Amino acid sequence: MPEPVLSAADLDREMADLNRATPDAPWQIADGKLHKTFVFADFVAAFAFMTAAALVAEKMNHHPEWRNVYKSVRVDLTTHESGGITQLDFALAAAMQRLAG
Repeated sequence: MPEPVLSAADLDREMADLNRATPDAPWQIADGKLHKTFVFADFVAAFAFMTAAALVAEKMNHHPEWRNVYKSVRVDLTTHESGGITQLDFALAAAMQRLAG
């Protein structure tokens, strides 16, 4: 059974919780997805982040839409089978945030 899509009130609450630790580089909702661009010191650091995040995503069986260009990693999260943003997206976003430091 797919995860339930979060209501607008739930999205607001979850966004506030997620961004509390990173007000200078917050997650946003863009095109119906959780979105953030992480910027690292260099390509190796960006790729190391993607490797660590890939292991977490695989354990969760929830895979990001992402793109790496040099030292940045653009991430978009949505639960495709649910047709929107779910608690699973916020769990992966929080894990990615911890991995990014």
